[in-house]
Amino acid sequence: MERPTIIDFVEKYSKKFADHTYLREKVDGVWTETTFKQTRDEGRILAAGFMALGLAAGERVSLLSEARNLWVMTELGILYAGGVNVPLSYKLESDTDLSFRINHSDSVFAVASENELPKIRRIIGQCPAVRKVIVLDDVPLQEGEMFIGELRSMGVAYLKEHSAELEARIASIGPDDYANISYTSGTTADPKGILLTHRNYTANVEQGSSVISVPEGSTMLIILPLDHCFAHVAGFYTMMMYGGSIATVPVGKTQLATLRNIPGAIKDTKPYVMLSVPALSRTFKKSIESAVRAQGEKVEKLFNWGVNLAIGYNREYYNAGKPWIKHFWKKPIINFFDKKVFSTIREKAFGPNMHFFVGGGALLDIELQRWYNAIGVPVFQGYGLSEATPIICANSEGHAIFGSSGRTVEPMDIKICDEDHNEVPDGVTGEIVIRGENVMAGYWKNPEATAKTVVDGWLYTGDRGYLYPKDRRYLYVTGRFKSLLIAADGDKYSPEGYEDNLTSISPFVEQAIIHNNQNPYTILLVVPNKELLRSWLAKEHPGLDAESEDGKKAMLQKLQSEVDTYRKGGKHEGMFPEKWLPAAIVVCPEAWTEQNGLVNSTAKIVRGKVEKRFQELIDYAYTPEGKALLNGKNMQAI
Repeated sequence: MERPTIIDFVEKYSKKFADHTYLREKVDGVWTETTFKQTRDEGRILAAGFMALGLAAGERVSLLSEARNLWVMTELGILYAGGVNVPLSYKLESDTDLSFRINHSDSVFAVASENELPKIRRIIGQCPAVRKVIVLDDVPLQEGEMFIGELRSMGVAYLKEHSAELEARIASIGPDDYANISYTSGTTADPKGILLTHRNYTANVEQGSSVISVPEGSTMLIILPLDHCFAHVAGFYTMMMYGGSIATVPVGKTQLATLRNIPGAIKDTKPYVMLSVPALSRTFKKSIESAVRAQGEKVEKLFNWGVNLAIGYNREYYNAGKPWIKHFWKKPIINFFDKKVFSTIREKAFGPNMHFFVGGGALLDIELQRWYNAIGVPVFQGYGLSEATPIICANSEGHAIFGSSGRTVEPMDIKICDEDHNEVPDGVTGEIVIRGENVMAGYWKNPEATAKTVVDGWLYTGDRGYLYPKDRRYLYVTGRFKSLLIAADGDKYSPEGYEDNLTSISPFVEQAIIHNNQNPYTILLVVPNKELLRSWLAKEHPGLDAESEDGKKAMLQKLQSEVDTYRKGGKHEGMFPEKWLPAAIVVCPEAWTEQNGLVNSTAKIVRGKVEKRFQELIDYAYTPEGKALLNGKNMQAI
């Protein structure tokens, strides 16, 4: 079919790869394998169960669970029954955020795992449209709840008497029917429900295959939440098209416990590729560097020397080893180093089969890309947004320019526009605007926002970027319009590049944003790596106590020295405009997390909320006392 539904897609590939393993999951300490055919059959049984329960075509079902096989099967059940899945992030902690999404989507059923059930129970009384809560685990139930095993039994019984009705429902599903309502991450008080159709998904899978692919039968470990369409397209459906399998990280009792299961999952599943976001990539890098550091100063120096040599040779990937006359002598040394050092590190960290990461969600600093490429596991930056289902472009093996977001998918139209919506020439920065079958159907119950965002079929992304003049298929994304800094003279600047670079280059900086809202100078809000600062202090100033006044001063001055590397005479001089470099540092007294609402469910820092939380410190930094590094508030926070 020219415009297949997700159902058509699943039917095609579950028939083609019927006995291939599709889902990998650890149950009671043992990894299980579920085939394509078994996955498809379970989806149909659950669809029959939903129909027996009274789910009508087009009705919505909210799904709140960690990544697991039943997440995938339940979504297929909803879709095969003609329903619309409303995937909710398990990272949602606010009762208001959760009830808003369930009520705004008019969900008639809610599905929840054991870990997430308490959240549903707290707010279910505020969700009058929900007729039943379906629980994925066998736990004591309350009124209005049922175990998914019962739903499955209803499905088996329904198929015996009404299989023709299920087939008729499936046949009625069209490519323009809604598949998901995917809510924005909540960076504003009123998140929007993005309407994604069956064809949005299947079109984006086809488009994605024009820029990136994997060998048949490969394994992907998904360490991102399954609710996001990135996991759907780059994960579920792409791996399905290539006859590959997806593995999920074993669920812990808490989110932190699940994160701790990632290394074991990598070791056990030996993935070929993983989906990542910059925050996770930085965490992996710091873990590797910490492990190397623990082996002693000589090993650390040797490792860093090898990394820097490889970075110098590999350059921006596409121009590796060029010019040959300058770099040819490095290649045999790098090969030797890779065999003796990097291969061991790769295998310990990522297993023997890992070829690359696919990174999305935010801008990925070029230094981070160079570092990963040096150790032999490149992180390929991509770009997209949920309104585009989500993939717009990506770098890939053999086709990458570090610093860019990669080649745009085909078929898709793209243009860069100025503030008046006029197209600008290649190389000129403006708003990224796209048109194609991956563009959302609109925002649920929000025609005003839809009309502003999609104009004559063109999706105005709200992101800034430019097309590479030498090859306009490569897109460079430079940041969000909404995050622009504005100086007192009205000049504007996108801060993401500096922020990502600082957190990548400096191990002493965990999180950072720069702020300037028509102020006389820019300030830096930073969450330092206190543990590493204290280790540095003990090594460099063994006589100083970290709690002493002199110890705190030394650690603050170390932070300042990291920031000053971008200034004249520093090793990163000229990387960013001097005008926008921070003149004051604000050390935040707490980390920015999902729990305190300062990081959203896709690991992005919510700039506006950080600025609001620390407004008093921002105001203080614009006073003569607060501008001084060693002010009382910084001394207390460090």
